[in-house]
Amino acid sequence: MAGQPPHVAGDPVPHPMHRAWRNVIVLIVAQAFLGAQMSMIFIVGGLAGQMLSPNPCIATLPLSMIILGSALSARPLSGFMRRHGRRAGFVLACGAGAIGAALAAYGLVAGSFWIFMLGGIFTGIYMAAQGFFRFAATDCAPPEFQARAISWVMAGGLAAAITGPLLVRLTAEATAIPFLATYAAIIGLNLLGPVLFGFLDIPRPAAPAAGAAGGRPLRALIRVPQIAVAMICGMVAYALMNLVMTSAPLAVVGCGFQTSDAANIVSGHVLAMFGPSFFTGHLIARFGAARIVMVGLAILAGAGVVALSGVDLAHFYLTMILLGLGWNFGYIGATAMLTRAYRPEERETVQGLNDAVVFGGVFLASLSSGGLMNCMGGTPQAGWNAVNLAMLPFLVLAGGALLWLMLRPREVAR
Repeated sequence: MAGQPPHVAGDPVPHPMHRAWRNVIVLIVAQAFLGAQMSMIFIVGGLAGQMLSPNPCIATLPLSMIILGSALSARPLSGFMRRHGRRAGFVLACGAGAIGAALAAYGLVAGSFWIFMLGGIFTGIYMAAQGFFRFAATDCAPPEFQARAISWVMAGGLAAAITGPLLVRLTAEATAIPFLATYAAIIGLNLLGPVLFGFLDIPRPAAPAAGAAGGRPLRALIRVPQIAVAMICGMVAYALMNLVMTSAPLAVVGCGFQTSDAANIVSGHVLAMFGPSFFTGHLIARFGAARIVMVGLAILAGAGVVALSGVDLAHFYLTMILLGLGWNFGYIGATAMLTRAYRPEERETVQGLNDAVVFGGVFLASLSSGGLMNCMGGTPQAGWNAVNLAMLPFLVLAGGALLWLMLRPREVAR
């Protein structure tokens, strides 16, 4: 499918800020409504997997397949967008999301865990595209507006955190087969995508002129310190958030509290993830992306310290709120660092590589979380401690890399 045509000489050119704000608004709405499917799937996916799974130990494997699908599709999807434009890529991903939900629904009807799991791979393609929303917000934005554009688009996740659970409550038990109507609703959300992205105004990248300088090869790009460190920090922030978040409900219930307590704690966590996005961009513009990432890593470390200090409800609440705040500063800050480290002609290559690295790390974290929680020690508290102790080496890695970058002499040109 063709994307937007490149600009033609003589056509009226929109004011940069008008175009930037138009795209940001479209992407906020996309994050709020299309993005609701991710919270819906992560709420019901494990329960549905437990219902279908031949072995309780692999009940959450369909959720890990979503992350794997994202990691595998990030670079190809980025290349597709480079050739055909953002609009075409996002519409394609909505189609994949609809297919994934349809396969999951069929798996529920047929009682097939493996078909249900296959649907997760297609859902992962949509998830990879949603990760590109933040990059698309910067495509037509002036440099001074880019960090705020990323921040505003990520703030759309607040609405998704409300609409997703609401749709689950309305649909989970609406049919004789649990969750079937939930996946039907997800199909409907994805069908809204082509209409919504029709309002996106991001020109397709023009083909390079004959003899024009191309981007640096991939091997050279990953040796650029700013790019390498931004990828490491983004991956660590996202993977550690996923590692702890996945185990938190099991720990809360395992330590004697109610499922409703776990739900409330996760709600507080999601609000902390997206709520600061209204001002994170302003903080980045004032203090610099690297400093905000360092603050995010410190907050993630603080979450681990609180988790290891006790298992009262107050400890769980504070741990998960700090985890959300740390993810917000670390992930958005690392994204802003990355967008300033490559040349325009390298945009899709670097973004695709970055999200493949990030979601690869998140996939490993999602696989490790359940094993650490259930297999390390004989009690839920011991498993919860193991999960939070596992954060330490990765925080040292990201913090050390970022400190090294901040102490390097500033390069004049990239």
